[in-house]
Amino acid sequence: MWPNNGLQRTALRAAEIRHKRGNMKKAYVHGYDHRENIRLQDQASTLVELLHSDTSYPAGTRVLEAGCGVGAQTVTLASNSPDALITSVDISEVSVAEAKRRAATAGVNNVQFEQADIFNLPFGPDAFDHIFVCFVLEHLSRPVEALSVLKNHLRKDGTITVIEGDHGSVYFYPDSEAAHKAIQCQVELQRRAGGNAMIGRELYPLLRQAGFNSVQVSPRMVYVDASKPDLVEGFTKKTFTAMTEGVFEPAIKAGIIEQHVFEQGIRDLYRTTETDGVFCYTFFKAIGNK
Repeated sequence: MWPNNGLQRTALRAAEIRHKRGNMKKAYVHGYDHRENIRLQDQASTLVELLHSDTSYPAGTRVLEAGCGVGAQTVTLASNSPDALITSVDISEVSVAEAKRRAATAGVNNVQFEQADIFNLPFGPDAFDHIFVCFVLEHLSRPVEALSVLKNHLRKDGTITVIEGDHGSVYFYPDSEAAHKAIQCQVELQRRAGGNAMIGRELYPLLRQAGFNSVQVSPRMVYVDASKPDLVEGFTKKTFTAMTEGVFEPAIKAGIIEQHVFEQGIRDLYRTTETDGVFCYTFFKAIGNK
């Protein structure tokens, strides 16, 4: 979603909506409110080089972006492959409308947007040469099933690219127990919603379980200190800390943490953006073949 995003795709004061396919499942809607929309844009712009510099598709190939959300990753995806034929889908009509608006503003003209459910896509078998999934699996209760469904729409020898974050990879200086507890609130809320905020480390086994071959995973660490002011502002403050701040109300309401501890944790996360502070987070990017 962590994208589409990528990252372009947690329980961050955003809506959970239900859809049916056998049992009821919860699906996250990227950028549901204005604040979350802005955070996703900041994340996407900050992480373009780290996550997407090695993603491009040949001219004429058919690419599916599954779970495009508000298009935070779509513009980069389309810009990197200007002659590919990209179809971007999302379950949320509101998100698709925003993604269309963003693409039009950026002058992107090689993307077709559709409202569709990943578990029930309106495409036939072998419809795509490549599939791109960014910050989506972390929000799904059945990620292997989602990958298996997507594989059915991929031609033989086609590729899938999956990008996810991992909240278990966070470390920083100065260290803070309160900050770790605040971060853990998001992990717990996402778990209760059926998702997994630490799914990045699982990409290899998930893709293999779904039947993909030649799976290769590369960790992409974001390392931030005062010598990288753009990352201090764009990632530590506007992406990660903003994301953590966003779960304040649901975390307090759920009784996961005391208010004063959460507030101290946020102050301590901002403390890592000072001249002697350091912040690290790791994303994982996986590529597999059908």
